[in-house]
Amino acid sequence: MKLGILTALFGQFTLDEVITKVKKLGVSTLELGTGNYPGDPHCKLSMLADDQARRDFQQKLKDNGITLSALSSHGNSLHPVKEIREKFIETSRQTILLAEKMGIDTVVDFSGCPGDSESARYPTWVTCPWPPDFTELLKWQWEEKVAPFWSAHAKFARDHGVRIAIEMHPGFVVYSPETMLRLRKAAGDNVGANFDPSHLFWQGIDPIQAVRELAGTIYHVHAKDTMIYPVNVNKAGVLDTKSYTDEINRAWLFRTVGYGHGTEWWNNFVSTLRMTGYDYVLSIEHEDSLMSVEEGLSKAVTFLDSVLLKAMPGQAYWA
Repeated sequence: MKLGILTALFGQFTLDEVITKVKKLGVSTLELGTGNYPGDPHCKLSMLADDQARRDFQQKLKDNGITLSALSSHGNSLHPVKEIREKFIETSRQTILLAEKMGIDTVVDFSGCPGDSESARYPTWVTCPWPPDFTELLKWQWEEKVAPFWSAHAKFARDHGVRIAIEMHPGFVVYSPETMLRLRKAAGDNVGANFDPSHLFWQGIDPIQAVRELAGTIYHVHAKDTMIYPVNVNKAGVLDTKSYTDEINRAWLFRTVGYGHGTEWWNNFVSTLRMTGYDYVLSIEHEDSLMSVEEGLSKAVTFLDSVLLKAMPGQAYWA
């Protein structure tokens, strides 16, 4: 297993500057965004139609010893507004095509969330079964929107030699192991998980147990932590809609790895990933509003380097 970095946090820097920064940290694997929710100027979809630009881009990475773990196009391809939905879908499709041309087999995305009707303007995330309107709505969303789209989109990706890693994220229809497996059942095994423990912590889901539940279906992993503040949970609950920058009042915050859960937890997490067959990349995602990018990233790399070293498989010797 090795460390990587999701470069959305470096959106203000050129690719050359990004390469310099990650090499100083001793990281040589990147996850590059192509558009949708975090846009990323480092991997442009225009390279689909420009073979020379794509060759130059890949050569620059190769010359600097940089490999790519995935392309990311986190979006909402189920958005109820047609014009918005079509933009998300087109970016996702182009990302898959670009991944194929670049020899990358994994694209990271969100599942998306439909609205409450054909005329809806905003996504509607159902969080409870009652009143019965919600149960009926959830059934309609999955049968009429989720399953049809993802069955077709997963086939499109498979036809181009690419698999899709869905990040389980509240606000979208896939936010838990159970909903991840439901989507996989509807769309097939070309859809798996981009496992980000930070989104599970605050829902009360044990990420380590979730790894076991999803054994064999995890295609990519994000390394991000969450700190939960009981004093605020008791006031707001975990479905806290306050701004992420209102740190003192929020029920929970995204944190740099090690600042929500310690070494023992992360050792167990990495070991459980290995036990269940995952031996790919831990892609660091920085969303810690209490640390600068430079501080959060350097702390994360140092922390996870130690974890990966401790979690390396041992070898027994007998006399």
